[in-house]
Amino acid sequence: MSRSCPECQGSLATERIETVCTDCGLVVADDPLDRGPEWRACDADDRERTGAPLTRSRHDRGLSTEIGRSTRVKGRKRRRLARMRRQHDRARIASKTDRNKVYAFTEIRRVVSQLSLPYSVRDQACALFSSAQDESLLRGRSLEGFAAAAVYAVCRTNNVARTVGEVVAVARADRSELRAAYAAMNRDLGLPVGPIDPREYLPRFATELDLPPALERRARGLLDDLAVGGKNPSGVAAACLYAAARDTDHAVTQADAAEVADVTPVTLRSTYRALD
Repeated sequence: MSRSCPECQGSLATERIETVCTDCGLVVADDPLDRGPEWRACDADDRERTGAPLTRSRHDRGLSTEIGRSTRVKGRKRRRLARMRRQHDRARIASKTDRNKVYAFTEIRRVVSQLSLPYSVRDQACALFSSAQDESLLRGRSLEGFAAAAVYAVCRTNNVARTVGEVVAVARADRSELRAAYAAMNRDLGLPVGPIDPREYLPRFATELDLPPALERRARGLLDDLAVGGKNPSGVAAACLYAAARDTDHAVTQADAAEVADVTPVTLRSTYRALD
């Protein structure tokens, strides 16, 4: 095609799907296929037409393919596709290490979903499990325990208020398996964990105890005046809520507050006495 306008002999410029004369504005040609990117937002750099993003919650980062299913295929072709799908699934997992990752990542995704945690916790927990596997920490320990411990460790490092009891309640590991795996990762991987701020527990505990926002603010004020060093943070939060409810004549028992915080009433009473 000539690079000059057929009307005024002006220069041509191609903009997206159209070739336009820069002098008179005549549309000389157009391409019905838009070969540019699908996205419109301009707030990110280096966007490419690459399909779904990579994820740490899959053993292969989400790069593998899957043979789908269709109800339109019948008879011999359907059986052949079923055999191909079965062989493809077997070939997708090349080693026992990958097989362990597939099982553990599935358990991590399930635990994260049951605890209503964000996707960032899921991805970090899967990355932490991979690090523990690379350091050979899984030998002699259960995969379920490491999956649950990875979720709990990420919650600790990100100040997400989840207790051991809450994780154990939805995991396929018991408390001893979780603690053994968590101790191994904390010792050999050097996790940057510290005590969780009891203030992180107050909104959730207040909701479960059906307490008004004003009482939660009162409990936060009591917490500011309390030295929490060496105390169970969930027990401290429950004790402050119980003290605030007792001062305002709300019907909250020590047993109810202790059950919400996954501590014993004795632990709650010891913190409550420190508030007097």
